[in-house]
Amino acid sequence: MSQTLELAKSLISRPSVTPFDKGCQAIMIDRLEKIGFKIHPLKFGDVDNFWATHGNTGPIFSFAGHTDVVPAGDDGAWKTPPFEPTVKDGLLFGRGAADMKGGLASMLVATENFIEKNPNHKGTLAFLITSDEEGIAVNGTVKVMDYLKSLDQKIDYCLLGEPSSTSVLGDVIKNGRRGSLNGLLTIKGKQGHIAYPHLAENPNHLMTSALNDLCQQQWDNGNDYFPATSFQISNIHSGSRVTNVIPGEVEIMFNFRYSTETTKEELQKKVNDILDSHKLNYSIDWSHSGYPFLTPQGDLVSACVDAIEKIKSIKPELSTSGGTSDGRFIAQEGTQVVELGPINATIHQINESVLVQDLDDLTKIYSQILTNLLA
Repeated sequence: MSQTLELAKSLISRPSVTPFDKGCQAIMIDRLEKIGFKIHPLKFGDVDNFWATHGNTGPIFSFAGHTDVVPAGDDGAWKTPPFEPTVKDGLLFGRGAADMKGGLASMLVATENFIEKNPNHKGTLAFLITSDEEGIAVNGTVKVMDYLKSLDQKIDYCLLGEPSSTSVLGDVIKNGRRGSLNGLLTIKGKQGHIAYPHLAENPNHLMTSALNDLCQQQWDNGNDYFPATSFQISNIHSGSRVTNVIPGEVEIMFNFRYSTETTKEELQKKVNDILDSHKLNYSIDWSHSGYPFLTPQGDLVSACVDAIEKIKSIKPELSTSGGTSDGRFIAQEGTQVVELGPINATIHQINESVLVQDLDDLTKIYSQILTNLLA
């Protein structure tokens, strides 16, 4: 059994469902301390985090990731118990195998191998680890970044081990992410008996033309790195599930995944302008999940592309697709951020798995990236 596989199995065996770490970070900290890292445990609320450093000069390269996982769901639907890591047909099964305990294992073993060969490497090699990425993400990476700002420490390069690959390991590098803006729209009407519509005002009818305009709106055209901003309705609710009452209001939940071609303020204004044009009685509660970010071609992207070409003999695609990650908190400080990790085909699913060979290859890729930047 390779060191990476052994460590991945050890991490997967701990049921660290958000926000609980269940001892995963203690395993990592123990190994990092043995190779000379200075450890800074950072607990905020019920969330365990740590910041670890090896070296004390610039530039700072940090691996980042999370030990928490999403719930396993119905254990009986799994081929093997979700928190009993099992290797079968070249695959490692278990919750978190791909997202992202496999990536954490590869990071750590790559770091051990790199420091053994380069004990006096350039710059600083760091780890930023949280147990609050799969949840509401208020006491995790965002708080660690506040801690680093208080120390006037800035990460220059950051690699998150999120599962970025699509078909084969290394075929995609996420060098950015879209922003995410949520809205809860309430349109008010007047409740009444279904048989006397002239005495009521049906908000479900009032909303139709306005929602059509929102759905047909071209918010922007995107750019070379980002697709056009997307508006999607996720939920509509009104009334009390009876057939003889016109409801008094309707609630519509929606989300924008937006590019760097617009801002959340511009989106909010456009939505209000469209709704106002229909003379609706409405209110909107906004919540912002993350700003868009982009790491263009530069030192970090080049180091990652070179490593993948050396280890896998393929040229990766640069992509900004997919959901949000903790990279959104790190990139806001001007850090070059990329996500590079295992194949994402089974993440958050029953029978989540990762190829055992990919874990070893990912370890080699990470080691080569460290060599490219810090050796």
